[in-house]
Amino acid sequence: MNRRPFIAGNWKMYKTSAEAAETAKKLAGLVSGVTNVDVMIAPPFTALAQVHEAIKESSVMLGAQNLFWEKEGAFTGEISPQMVVSAGCRYVIIGHSERRQYFGETDLSVNKKIRAAITNNLVPVFCIGETEKERDADNTFNILDKQIKMGLEGFSPDDLQPVILAYEPVWAIGTGKTATSGQAQEVHLFIRNLLEKLFGKKIAGSVRILYGGSVKPENIKELMSMPDVDGALVGGASLNADKFAEIIKYK
Repeated sequence: MNRRPFIAGNWKMYKTSAEAAETAKKLAGLVSGVTNVDVMIAPPFTALAQVHEAIKESSVMLGAQNLFWEKEGAFTGEISPQMVVSAGCRYVIIGHSERRQYFGETDLSVNKKIRAAITNNLVPVFCIGETEKERDADNTFNILDKQIKMGLEGFSPDDLQPVILAYEPVWAIGTGKTATSGQAQEVHLFIRNLLEKLFGKKIAGSVRILYGGSVKPENIKELMSMPDVDGALVGGASLNADKFAEIIKYK
């Protein structure tokens, strides 16, 4: 099945509103001729409205880095799906390993967030991945099996039409270590086979699975040559418009 490549930039806790808008504007100009790849950037919440303004005439799409599953209420410091939508977002990153590691997110809370995103017509970019310790113990597939089954529990194949998965080995995030293209392909194929078992051939064939973890201009082409790697969730390298544009124009 022909899956359209998807390259996303997660800007994490970097850039003020002005800096984010400037980078986004520059990026939009650099990739204006790109028609064969979907591009998304996820700046911090405080910059969403300004970045939306900066890219609204371009093909670059906007995402949030997180959301809370309730519509409103006494949840100090949280952002609802409706707020994310009103800031101009079409996508939202859910379950990133940093959220799991530092902020106590669990497979259960990730499941609630995915449901809230889908209910509000946001496309979830659902992150999964194992730590170095888990990989060394040959536990990678068990961990991913659990994260996917619990994260997507209670969903029908129809619910999952828009969902994007992002495999991010925790040991490769911001460390400079990258899974080899062969390692990435092996895991992506495992994920696709698991999706087929859980939700059928159609969903397994259409869901895009991104690789994340020290993606840069030097390794993107090799990663994207793998049959089950449909794109990338890029961290550090996406903060620089020139570098990120190079990754987007990997073909």
